[in-house]
Amino acid sequence: MRKQINEGKRKIRMEKKNIDWGNLGFGYIQTDKRYVSNFKDGAWDEGTLTDDANIVLNECAGVLQYAQTIFEGLKAYTTEEGRIVTFRPDLNGERMENSARRLEMPVFPKERFVEAVTKAVAANAAYVPPFGSGATLYVRPYMFGSNPVIGVKPADEYQFRILTTPVGPYFKGGVKPLTICVSDFDRAAPHGTGHIKAGLNYAMSLHAIMEAHRAGFDENMYLDPATRTKVEETGGANFLFVTKDKKVVIPKSESILPSITRRSLMVVAKDYLGLEVEEREVLLEEVKDFAECGLCGTAAVISPVGKIVDHEREICLPSGMSEMGEVTKKLYDTLTGIQMGRIEAPEGWIHVIE
Repeated sequence: MRKQINEGKRKIRMEKKNIDWGNLGFGYIQTDKRYVSNFKDGAWDEGTLTDDANIVLNECAGVLQYAQTIFEGLKAYTTEEGRIVTFRPDLNGERMENSARRLEMPVFPKERFVEAVTKAVAANAAYVPPFGSGATLYVRPYMFGSNPVIGVKPADEYQFRILTTPVGPYFKGGVKPLTICVSDFDRAAPHGTGHIKAGLNYAMSLHAIMEAHRAGFDENMYLDPATRTKVEETGGANFLFVTKDKKVVIPKSESILPSITRRSLMVVAKDYLGLEVEEREVLLEEVKDFAECGLCGTAAVISPVGKIVDHEREICLPSGMSEMGEVTKKLYDTLTGIQMGRIEAPEGWIHVIE
């Protein structure tokens, strides 16, 4: 046992890879190890780390035929003290449990999820960017149906994996405010799967985001599919609004993905900044009255929005197109300060790898 512990410490303290950390984009760089566990005959195996980044599947695998796949996203950071940590991985594990239940997949228990994340990050410690570089190690747990399925039904066998990759900012240009458009497409169906992190939701959004990019926009604003009058989210992030009297307003809907970043920002706003926070339905017509708008999620943390284009109408936020709004910046600085170890975190928020 002592040998295993010492080996773990040796891996975590290994020399960093020769990477230009400050110029990383948000793309895939293959790392040394990944975690794999297989579900067969009604049970998960013990799981292992492997060097092999390739997956071999039968041509009739459930994931290929009926898109039975779910995933998560979180990050590992190097703190100011030099520790490697992750942010609230238990909530990612809990959300993945809910996603699995919704798609009739076996639950990979959140306790094992956190353990697997810990192993994957520790094994790739050389790829965790140094403190102050602006980069992080992105951690992608995912699960898919692996055995042949030709009739429309859930698979019988599954694979749970975790890959890691060092990344820079999600949006090019850093904190420059974004211009987004109100989409004519729906992100999720009423009573559908918008509240879980399923691959099929993101496949549906690809055409819409490419249409937005071709039209010169950074992202889409999706409205509720039933009435198309209420703000929901973008293809990859939740919305956060700030009123002119500095109240934080979070859109509420049963088809919005429960973002861990968004939930954490609500605590930061109330408990750290003393701001009033309101989670409610937000009408598109009231967006023009907000002072600030941001997109929040694991990948971007918070990206400010400067302009929202609703067909022929432009909604320009008073915070402008040059920088983050005052409240958005305080939220961003406080949450990233907590994540990086500069600010004391609420109990249970920081999971230490080293």
